[in-house]
Amino acid sequence: MTWIVIGGIILVLGATVVGIYNKLIALKNRYQNAFAQIEVQLKRRYDLIPNLVETVKGYMAHERGTLEAVIQARNQALSGLQRAASDPGDPSAIKNLAAAEGVLGGAMGRLLALAEAYPDLKASENMKQLTEELTSTENKVSFSRQAFNDAVTAYNIYRQSFPPVIFASMFGHTQDASLLEFDSAAIAEAPKVSFA
Repeated sequence: MTWIVIGGIILVLGATVVGIYNKLIALKNRYQNAFAQIEVQLKRRYDLIPNLVETVKGYMAHERGTLEAVIQARNQALSGLQRAASDPGDPSAIKNLAAAEGVLGGAMGRLLALAEAYPDLKASENMKQLTEELTSTENKVSFSRQAFNDAVTAYNIYRQSFPPVIFASMFGHTQDASLLEFDSAAIAEAPKVSFA
């Protein structure tokens, strides 16, 4: 009878540990998948930016510094995205991406503010379409970022709770995942641009 009780306890403990392991993996996969959705939207935005710059270039030839700043910020943000995409759980990669997005948001804000001063540019169908696509993409980035942050929060809460906290580091879950918070209000919210 004693061996049956001991065997039952071992079986329950084993099932608990396996359950903890599986839930940690499931939650980690959820936040990684959520980051992949952010990656898709950010890549789409990064692909739109050169088209925007080319459209604006013809109208704003003397604003070369602003155009170059946008392209440089876009390239830095793309580099930050690639690093973060390789390990969405790396807090420094997420922090660097957020900082690069802040710089890009500032550069884009300056470009769009300058574009307001050019009536022919505002009337351009290409500019209207690009602006609409960028606004739509910004909304999708914001939604995807919220889903990522929700998944990260669920992972961190579970990893820090008892009894998972006992086993998490043994299973390779040694640190919390970081939330993706953009520093710039221009990026955190969809830009309010009107070319009508």
